[in-house]
Amino acid sequence: MQKFSLVFCFLCFGLVFSQNTISGKIVNENDVALDKAHIHIASKSTLSKKDGFYSLSNIPNGQVKILITYVGYKSIDTLLTINGNLELNFQMKVKREMLDDVVVKHKDNYHNLSVNELKIKEKTIDKYSSQSLGNVLKEVSGISILKSGSTIVKPVINGLHSSRVGIYNNNVKLEDQQWGMEHAPNLDVNAAGKISVIKGASALQYGGDAIGGIVIVDPISIKKDTLIGKTIVTTESNGRGGTISSSLHKGNFCDWTWNAQGSFKYYGDRESPDYVLSNTGNREANFSGDVKYIGKKYDFSAFYSLYNATIGILSASHIGNVTDLYNSINNQTPSVVEDFTYSIKNPKQKVQHHLAKLNYNYYLKDGETISFQYAFQFNNRKEFDLRTGVEDSRPALDLDLMTHSFNADYKLSFDAWDVKSGVMGLFQINSANPNTGVRPLIPSYNKFDAGIYAIVDNHISEHFSVEAGVRYDFSTIEATKYYLKSRWTERNYSPEFDSFIVEDFGTQWLTKPKFTFHNFSASLGTQYSFGKDYELYFNVSHAVRNPNPSEFFSDGLHHSSGMIELGDLRLKQEKSNKISTSLSKKFQSFNINISPFLNYIEDYMFLKPVGFETTIRGAFPVWEYQQTNALLVGIDFNSEWKITENWQHKLLLSYVNGKDKTNDDAIIDMPPLNISNRIQFNKKEWSNLSLELQSEMVFRQTLFPNNNFDTNIVVDGELFPVEVNISQPPSAYHLLHFSSEIQVKTFKNSLTTIGFSVFNLLNTKYRDYLNRQRFYADEMGRNFQIQLKFNY
Repeated sequence: MQKFSLVFCFLCFGLVFSQNTISGKIVNENDVALDKAHIHIASKSTLSKKDGFYSLSNIPNGQVKILITYVGYKSIDTLLTINGNLELNFQMKVKREMLDDVVVKHKDNYHNLSVNELKIKEKTIDKYSSQSLGNVLKEVSGISILKSGSTIVKPVINGLHSSRVGIYNNNVKLEDQQWGMEHAPNLDVNAAGKISVIKGASALQYGGDAIGGIVIVDPISIKKDTLIGKTIVTTESNGRGGTISSSLHKGNFCDWTWNAQGSFKYYGDRESPDYVLSNTGNREANFSGDVKYIGKKYDFSAFYSLYNATIGILSASHIGNVTDLYNSINNQTPSVVEDFTYSIKNPKQKVQHHLAKLNYNYYLKDGETISFQYAFQFNNRKEFDLRTGVEDSRPALDLDLMTHSFNADYKLSFDAWDVKSGVMGLFQINSANPNTGVRPLIPSYNKFDAGIYAIVDNHISEHFSVEAGVRYDFSTIEATKYYLKSRWTERNYSPEFDSFIVEDFGTQWLTKPKFTFHNFSASLGTQYSFGKDYELYFNVSHAVRNPNPSEFFSDGLHHSSGMIELGDLRLKQEKSNKISTSLSKKFQSFNINISPFLNYIEDYMFLKPVGFETTIRGAFPVWEYQQTNALLVGIDFNSEWKITENWQHKLLLSYVNGKDKTNDDAIIDMPPLNISNRIQFNKKEWSNLSLELQSEMVFRQTLFPNNNFDTNIVVDGELFPVEVNISQPPSAYHLLHFSSEIQVKTFKNSLTTIGFSVFNLLNTKYRDYLNRQRFYADEMGRNFQIQLKFNY
């Protein structure tokens, strides 16, 4: 099968990109040239010269939007299909109203000149309506997923995840206790109209600590005076459940726009090819909505979203002791397999996340804006444990995280310059419920952040641009935490941290650890177009990330993974120095992009297994946070090939090598080489028929540290020494996925899309290295999916 996979992967290898130059002249009704008219084509923009001439390069094939504006003249707003270089001349007509009534606004969410920003469109997002954000992001090369079972999924960008990847929902960074590997982003993909991915730490206006990169989720935006909506109904065989999502969008009516969206998910136990994955059902009930007023020189908007989920944790992963872990690894069968059910028992998670945002933009003059944003977030996380010998409905972990954030941003565009600057502030309170009967894994804490940034873009020529940015961040965190005196002594915290002790409670100390950080981040990059349709991005960035609360303060059993996690008060800031490039070439029917990177991270923080610890509930493996100097080197590759008018091919390849430079060893939890090939057939004349076969090849990770440890297990009533092999990665695997859809006209102005897909077509049995529950069970087996999408 692997030979077939390799042949399939590389025989289908394609190269492509097609970029064009659009040029012409902007004049008025009397054929007089208009100087400094704004021309926006696709994602490119420029100003006309004194003779009215303009030119824009690197315009992709296909349908693009053209917007031309000039004060006192009617805007030209149209769509045009581009298939090659074009000369387009435009004549603008005088607007017959008072100039005070003419306000033209055009604002992109974000565009970084020195980094290849990757976008996932609405059509692709709809395909993953029933799944998570992490699953959607796999559509981008260089992104893997870290899993805790089948439903807790988070993105990994170039080998980095969790606090190193910032996720922004409608321009607000999600603060949802994202530090944990077992915590998926609290976000409903059905609320997204577009998703953008920026690899690396170059997007300084979003923060200086996103060492891995950022994910920007934007809602649907309708500008025309119209009312549209859609409903997506998805049913799946694996889990025997489904998802329904519905949304309505009202465009500009009397200067008002609004959007509303809701979704509901209901699934029972998932199944591997050989057995039921007991207690892996999940429920979700989500809502988001916004309203916006567009004035003559300003706009004001309000946004609210609710994410509400109950997630079952695989019963077999909740081990009783280290003997269970040893037997599970060696037997390769779950210790708990029950009949399928929709019920969700302990262990489980219940998560609720509220986000509310107010935003105000004021247009000082053409090309100059100032904006203010306030956001409030409230996250409640409950994790329910199996309590030995008792029936207890109390959660073992109950955390309330409240976050207030404020941003003020200023943007100015003149001639060939773009300037962006701003300030931010954040105040956060985490409250750990003391009435759980269990020592909280994460303590209560208060956190305050403040930052300031400045970014300058210079379009030196039509083909060459330079971008530079700097940022300063101040952060302080103070926790209230009880430490067992035995743990305090074991961690050798005396006398270094004795100043944190505020009270003695016999067997434990009450402490108030406080840390303050000053961080400087910077980014420098270029974008250069050369030759025939070549485009090169180059970026150098320096970023600093503070230890998060989990890395500092973890102290106890993490129920969903059945392991004891220990933080370290000695942890230092993590400093990333990254060089990344991206080279693309567009041919007539080929498109190729190659993106190598090198990331040297000083004091890289990671979770390492170090042995086991005996508690009143048994012996559990112990993982502790440590630091080392790490070097991550990798490459992302993607290509598209338009074989014929109806046949296309797409290839994604990503590889990262993580090296522990301090100990001359490999870094744990690095994604292995993976290759995805897709063959697509599209026939517009046949009700927009679309067929796709995807090959997903994930190789075995051969570079990994040896963190095995020795322990004693009970065999025939006697202790027997064994080695617990928790380091060995699983074998390589190859999956095939099939998807199809057609569109039918149901009513006069509406279309219904009918989709049928099969994931893991061959019902392959496999385990994934980046799934923390690979020790206990196989991954999901074959899954049939039927999806109906009604547009109205």
